[in-house]
Amino acid sequence: MENQVHEEGRSLSEILQIRQEKVEKIRELGYRPYEYGFPKTHSSTEIIEHYEELAEKTEVKIPGRLMTIRKMGRASFCHIQDENGKIQVYVQEGKIGENAYQLFKLLDIGDIIGIIGKVFKTRTGEITIYAEELQLLSKNIRPIPVVKEKDGNVFDAFTDKEQRYRQRYLDLIVNPSVKDVFKTRSKIIQWTRDFLNGYEFLEVETPSLQPIYGGANARPFKTFYNALDRNFFLRIAVELYLKRLIIGGFEKVYEIGKNFRNEGLDRTHNPEFTLLEFYQTYVDYHYLMDFVEEYFRFIAQKLGQDEYEFGEHLIRFDKPFTRIKMFDLLQEYTGKDISTFDVNGLREFCVEKGLDIKPGYQYGKFIELIFDNFVEPHLIQPTFVMDYPVEISPLAKPKRDGDPRIVERFELYISGKEFANAFSELNDPFDQRNRLEEQKKLSELGDEEAQTMDEDFVTAMEYGMPPTGGVGVGIDRLVMLFTNQQSIKDVILFPQLRT
Repeated sequence: MENQVHEEGRSLSEILQIRQEKVEKIRELGYRPYEYGFPKTHSSTEIIEHYEELAEKTEVKIPGRLMTIRKMGRASFCHIQDENGKIQVYVQEGKIGENAYQLFKLLDIGDIIGIIGKVFKTRTGEITIYAEELQLLSKNIRPIPVVKEKDGNVFDAFTDKEQRYRQRYLDLIVNPSVKDVFKTRSKIIQWTRDFLNGYEFLEVETPSLQPIYGGANARPFKTFYNALDRNFFLRIAVELYLKRLIIGGFEKVYEIGKNFRNEGLDRTHNPEFTLLEFYQTYVDYHYLMDFVEEYFRFIAQKLGQDEYEFGEHLIRFDKPFTRIKMFDLLQEYTGKDISTFDVNGLREFCVEKGLDIKPGYQYGKFIELIFDNFVEPHLIQPTFVMDYPVEISPLAKPKRDGDPRIVERFELYISGKEFANAFSELNDPFDQRNRLEEQKKLSELGDEEAQTMDEDFVTAMEYGMPPTGGVGVGIDRLVMLFTNQQSIKDVILFPQLRT
């Protein structure tokens, strides 16, 4: 960095030195380079939207970051940027005074200033604040990337993905449209609460540190709890705790919170992610398909559209979601009746197709591997995939009046990606114990994502768990969908990155 050349051909170290000297000059002029506050009255958008009411008669007070400067002797123009946008400022020595104009001449792009003045339009029609008073609120020492704009086109944009993620604060300053994604994210989470609260669900909080991890097939992060002198795990799901609440007598509960899975990093996976899980008593997965479809349509309508671009696809929410069984899809896209294969037949098929088989793979994992490679990419419009193998769904009820190897589970796929996972929840404690014992055997065979035995949870089930339906929705992917972002890193403010 020391050799990096910046503005006016100077190195970063030279710029830092010059700006530190400016801080001292600002103090010598009698100003504080780092203020305590500013009495804000308006935002940039409020001034622009209400110009007719404010024009030339109302005093406005607005703070913002200096983004452009055009110094022209005793009068200058600049633009300041706040959370909502940019607005032009006209600074004249005769208006703000000689001392304040000396301060202005010591300013740099990136400084945070406060402007007090009246609003007018320039000869070109641009809404502008005629500064009557200028205050320095925070002196910028380290130069920000300068993005040039002309005739609506952007030049020298701050586009390096790696740097944007590592220095998200710079990304937000230089690429203000990025804020819109995260504002939409906040709205989606709030609307999710509104939707569930409207159905009288209760929002709850459950432990992030758990003595036994469970509720999903994933590797956990492990930590050490000094006060208890034992290992704990960051939760991979909140399912088993929410079900304890169902057993305790709550009929509708949900949680929106961070989960942690010790897995790889890619465009749709971040080890720390936000998950919505909700559970309702006395309903099954058929009811939940209707409910999840209504929820997705609710979010789409809140954002004001029935169809959304997501990558190269146009996703429709104004039509009924497709519902189809997993093994029907497998047959359609492989040309084989996969349901007739035993574990050896599945292994041979995967070897023949060159699929990546990991240690410990058994029947359910082979089915999942084939599905991921042959079916998933084709599921573009919202599709509920139903009826999964029991081996990869140890918390779901067996298919009623059907094959005991199949459970009542669905996943929602859109544009080739999974967005929701749901079960008719298993409430038979005997079956649950057997399932978790089978998971333990898979773990011993090398399946690092197999679930663990949770004796306390099984004990809770033995007190009686009502028929229940449960759903998990990945909030990060949901935001990706509705903001047309192709990487999960673009909807997480501070994503994990490789060093």
